[in-house]
Amino acid sequence: IVVDGTAVLEDDSAIIRCGSEIILGPETDGLLRYMFEIMPTVEICREKLKISMDPEHAKCPICLNVWHDVVTVAPCLHNFCNGCFSEWLKRCQDKHSRILCPHCRAVVQFVGRNHFLHTIEEDILLSDSSLRRSNEELALLDSIASIKSPLVVCSAKRRSWKRGRPSRGEENTWELRCPQCVEEYNGFQCNESTVHLQCQACGGMMPSRSDSPAPQQCSGCDRAFCGAYWNAVNGGVSDSYFVCSPETLKPMASRTIQGVPLGAHEKNRFERDITEECIRRMGRSLQDVVSEWIRRLSERQIVTDVSRLELNGAGRISGNTHLCRECFDKLVSFLLYWFRLTVSPEWMPPEAREREDCWYGYACRTQHHNEQHARRWNHVCRPTRGT
Repeated sequence: IVVDGTAVLEDDSAIIRCGSEIILGPETDGLLRYMFEIMPTVEICREKLKISMDPEHAKCPICLNVWHDVVTVAPCLHNFCNGCFSEWLKRCQDKHSRILCPHCRAVVQFVGRNHFLHTIEEDILLSDSSLRRSNEELALLDSIASIKSPLVVCSAKRRSWKRGRPSRGEENTWELRCPQCVEEYNGFQCNESTVHLQCQACGGMMPSRSDSPAPQQCSGCDRAFCGAYWNAVNGGVSDSYFVCSPETLKPMASRTIQGVPLGAHEKNRFERDITEECIRRMGRSLQDVVSEWIRRLSERQIVTDVSRLELNGAGRISGNTHLCRECFDKLVSFLLYWFRLTVSPEWMPPEAREREDCWYGYACRTQHHNEQHARRWNHVCRPTRGT
């Protein structure tokens, strides 16, 4: 055997490297030549993790179907359809009984939507369409589903005395901080089966009521805020409880705005400056422009691009819709985009009139890290390239 021109005799050895030429005999015999080559190492790619799951383990114990808009109760961590458990919750409250888990009868202290299991729920239905329920049944479940924000269940007996602010070291021993658990306001007082919402602004508690005199949750994000509720029932405002301002949740038509939100025009500060300059040149105020476009949105004059508005029920928003400040800023950013689309070039600053549209429009990613690109091209437009 000849390796790289050197004969390998019996009992000899030769080092073979990548590219070594091997001939099974004397070179003069004209035998086949072999080239030894080390194959390139295959890059290790992270494959998508696949988990096998029996659909029987993803079924609601109440309706015995695969979860729909799954919710999880604590501390037992059993899972149910939102609509199914909402009906169970309502039945327990109507009977003024303790809220027990329908599966194991443990006392429920908390219930909330489980977004992780919701993804698994969708994957199961995609893999086996026979498990999918009819559209009519799903619509019925959605109509009775009442769990949007996390709910805290008051399973302890109501105290008859008013608790003051906890001293340092006792903060974690507070059970509930709801004024209506100890006193009656506006003809309502909590009982042992009352479910509570936790305010996302101040952390305080308020009873979750279907007959609430004021909205308790933001229509845009479903988060709970207590200011409007306590203001409506004329109670709860004291040094003993945390109650936030009514400004945290109010109709968007009654909100005031001082400046263009930082998230407007995809956080492009050059476009924000142009919008402010346009409004100034027109002799109008930002509040006037926003109020006008809220009216146009309420009158359904804006019917396209509404999917970009990342709010629940974006197509049904009106001036009376209650929104939190964060959702209101999102709405204002969307309306200012439409304002800029319709503004006449004569109101634009001179440096902005001659700019050409960016191919990727508002979806351009370069505008976020390249100031020259953000300044040179107009990004308040629809994409003409890309997805």
